[in-house]
Amino acid sequence: MARKRRHVALIVETSITFGRGVLRGIAKFLKEQRGWSVFLEQRELGAALPDWIDRWDGDGIITRSDDPRILRHDLPIVCLFDRRESEPGFPMILNDSREVGRLAARHLLERGFDHLGYYGVCEDYWSTERWAGVREVLDGVGLEGESFLAESDEVRTSGWEAHQERLADWIAGRPLPFGLVAGNDIHGLRALDACRRRGLAVPEEVAVIGADNDEELCDLSEPPLSSVAFHPERVGYEAAKLLDRMMAGRRPPKRPLLIEPVGVVPRLSTDIIAIDDRDVARALRLIRRHACDGISVASILRDVPISRRSLEMKFERLLGRSPKREILRVRIERARTLLLETDLSITAISQQTGFHHPSRFGVVFREQTGLSPSAFRGSRRG
Repeated sequence: MARKRRHVALIVETSITFGRGVLRGIAKFLKEQRGWSVFLEQRELGAALPDWIDRWDGDGIITRSDDPRILRHDLPIVCLFDRRESEPGFPMILNDSREVGRLAARHLLERGFDHLGYYGVCEDYWSTERWAGVREVLDGVGLEGESFLAESDEVRTSGWEAHQERLADWIAGRPLPFGLVAGNDIHGLRALDACRRRGLAVPEEVAVIGADNDEELCDLSEPPLSSVAFHPERVGYEAAKLLDRMMAGRRPPKRPLLIEPVGVVPRLSTDIIAIDDRDVARALRLIRRHACDGISVASILRDVPISRRSLEMKFERLLGRSPKREILRVRIERARTLLLETDLSITAISQQTGFHHPSRFGVVFREQTGLSPSAFRGSRRG
């Protein structure tokens, strides 16, 4: 006998990249497991609930809204909002915000920044977790960080200009060069505006990285904003999978399911190496430009007039790795970006990152990341 068709309401914003990605993940699940009738309206993040939600008599709900009117329904509900850590009695699927903070902090440390800070909001779970991730990475290398934590409605209550001036004063008071992790891409754009107000060069004096990887926002900024990319398709897929099980009578997990971010998408807002040593800075610029063109330590030394041993000692002291390891790191970083952002074949990516043979590329990529190139691409795309 055919399974009863389930009626499911999706309270998911259609106005931003993340919400649309969640919907793509739900759609992917429905292609594999048919049997839902879906109700969805165009909506913005934080928009008021539609009147029909009070009368909804369907079989389940997937919601990005934390409005109590939804949670009063006595039917299976999967929550995707992350303003608080948990919702008693309701399963949650969340971005792993602590890992978001870790990735962003490591990205700045890899570029030589040893003065880092965080800009976000003080009361929302996602923001406090990202700041905790930044602190965790800094603690691991014996550094301290600073934070600018605003009320979530400060821009609305105090006004845009007042908020931006306060943020600009805070950034300008930090030791330079300064690496700033912004809680999301909107905060990243605000941070870049604050830097302009005080004449701070980005990324030379202040490097900024956001989170969400909303491409329209990141490319709208000046300079374009580096960002930690999430995996909204997997969030949506796992939400649909969980709701389907719940509607079949199975118990949900008690703890939230955390979805790891995809990784950092570097853009011009962090495209700098914050190193005072001229020899190392020159070598790093050469590596950044030519790592995928087959550059070697010997060829670097033709432009950096010191001994190989001196260069290696400086690299180890300032970066904690050798020039050879830095060349490999940049090549693998480029490969990761191409795997995530393009549909190029593995062979094409191996050639574009300086590996003449795809098999060798596969071996090295697995050694550095723990996954083959195809498995890495598949795990991040859902």
